Amino acid sequence: MSDPAAAPAAAAPPASDPAARDVADGMAPLPAGTRTEIAPPRQRDFLPQTVGDRVRGFLWSIARVPLFRWSPPAARRWRNWVLRRFGARVHPSAFVAASALIEYPWNLTIAEEVVICDHVIINCMGEVRVGGHTRISQFAHLCAGTHDYQRRDMRIVRSPILVGRQVWIAADAFVGPGVALGDGCLLAARSSAFHDLPGGQICVGEPARAVKKRFD
Repeated sequence: MSDPAAAPAAAAPPASDPAARDVADGMAPLPAGTRTEIAPPRQRDFLPQTVGDRVRGFLWSIARVPLFRWSPPAARRWRNWVLRRFGARVHPSAFVAASALIEYPWNLTIAEEVVICDHVIINCMGEVRVGGHTRISQFAHLCAGTHDYQRRDMRIVRSPILVGRQVWIAADAFVGPGVALGDGCLLAARSSAFHDLPGGQICVGEPARAVKKRFD
């Protein structure tokens, strides 16, 4: 009788065969045709940036707490000035709360009389434009980028967000990448927008959909 301990170990799957590696690791292989390229860890670049963007990002990570977050609540003009120093286009009449978290501000445009309330998150991996007289309430989240889930390295795809005029993004609402909100749109509290929403409508749900007119 042969000794099981003496049986030769199974050959390792070729390094060039991701599906075989998945099976060996106990994972179900991805469907045929799925992109499976894998970047070595030291070569992964989730969000491709220019050297200038990297420098600005580093400086913003240092400056945003002492110069922006720690500023007095009434110092809106100061915060607007700080954002403009880092490339944002902010109208002087706009109000951005000190507790708002803004990433990559050089991709942000804020028009006149916009109000961005406490603890709002605006992730400007892609361009984000906010139209005049718009209000973004507390804890709302705008994210202008997403991962390419069909790539093994999960690279980020930049997708702009366009917010029209007289829009209200209510408390704790989410606006996903590539979404446009029409003029006068109201995205209700805790609703999520994953596709474009029409202007002048109250939009509710996850995903949000128009339920009735906002204005008579």
